[in-house]
Amino acid sequence: MRGGEKRSTNMLDNSISNKSSSSSSEVDDSSRLSCEGSPTMMSPWNQTSPFAKPPWTPNFSENMSQNVPQSGLICSLVREEGHIYSLASKDGTLYTGSDSKNIRVWKNKQEFSAFKSKSGLVKAIIISGDKIYTGHQDGKVRVWKINPNDLSMHKRSGTFPAFFDIFKASIRPKNYVEVKRNRTAIWIKHADAISCLSMNQEKGLLYSASWDRTFKVWRVEDSKCLDSVKAHEDAVNSVVSSMEGIVYTGSADGTVKVWKREQEGKVVRHVLTRTLLSQESAVTALAVNDSGSVVYCGSSDGIVNFWEMEKELLSHSGVLKGHKLAVLCLAVAGKLVFSGSADKTICVWRREGAVHTCLSVLAGHTGPVKCLAVEEDSAVEAGDKKWVVYSGSLDKSVKVWKVSEIVPDMDRMALMQQNNGKFDWKSLPSAKY
Repeated sequence: MRGGEKRSTNMLDNSISNKSSSSSSEVDDSSRLSCEGSPTMMSPWNQTSPFAKPPWTPNFSENMSQNVPQSGLICSLVREEGHIYSLASKDGTLYTGSDSKNIRVWKNKQEFSAFKSKSGLVKAIIISGDKIYTGHQDGKVRVWKINPNDLSMHKRSGTFPAFFDIFKASIRPKNYVEVKRNRTAIWIKHADAISCLSMNQEKGLLYSASWDRTFKVWRVEDSKCLDSVKAHEDAVNSVVSSMEGIVYTGSADGTVKVWKREQEGKVVRHVLTRTLLSQESAVTALAVNDSGSVVYCGSSDGIVNFWEMEKELLSHSGVLKGHKLAVLCLAVAGKLVFSGSADKTICVWRREGAVHTCLSVLAGHTGPVKCLAVEEDSAVEAGDKKWVVYSGSLDKSVKVWKVSEIVPDMDRMALMQQNNGKFDWKSLPSAKY
């Protein structure tokens, strides 16, 4: 590893505990959810300790208990073969990538199938239609297709860049660029590990970012590399394609940059329009909501910055302080924002306007939380939208959580008990510079 990931994940936890079972279900018990053992006390603004007796106990009346939405751990998926570096989910099917080079497929909380790449650990996974795209340590993107006659079978259908494209480009000296001092490489090929992937479904474009300080743009229909951008002065840890041709990149050099896709005929290029953030701490994760109106950035200092669109311009709107160690992954779903950290926890935030409230802290991993994937829960209760959250960790496990959008935090529950069930939903403001 290098750059921000070196600083954030390499020496995170050298004593990660081992598990022996291949798949272990746990009781969906809301009493263990939230913030038992949380190092952040649920929210950075909370003053009371979560280590005290939990405010939700059998002392609640039956009516109150029914009106309290809760979240909890559903199960743990364990396969003793390496740290979990990447996740992707669709329609209840989960794909996991690890340093074993295996991509495992899970359905109904059980391992369904697996397929293997011969080159490099799996750093990123994207699902698009009936294809799965995986980014690897060797700097290549591999494309897998599901067999329609046997859904457990996955066959490799391509590689970015393709062998023929590499051969053709290698003939012309102008296709070589400097990647390190006294070292050159073909511009269509990443010279170091791929750190992340992002898909623009509308345009059929796949974005790959790498520790080689670049991001590249691929047309998925023919695997052609359309553009390669020297984006940062250090490893690019995150790339996100958003609305209207906007692309965000975050790097170990401490910056978040905004790029605009421009096309003239067949020529596609990306132009830097703005640097959103420049700081000492490495940028380790980015996420954008569905509408593209809010951008989140996680850093090695444990802080999440966010920007909101105001009059077609992104404006810094605050920071979320919920972790003691580096934020390693982010995900946005509905009104919720999830931040996974090297402190082994996942903070669940709810956004209302510019205000973010920490609803709960999901604790249970014994190693840093490296990746997240979120799907809407199909079993939706009236008035309570729920999400299924998958978290992959360097403890070699994936945990599956059920999270409600309206879960009150522990201090609010205490207040609710004190007020005999009369609860004020006024949320806490986001901390600002």
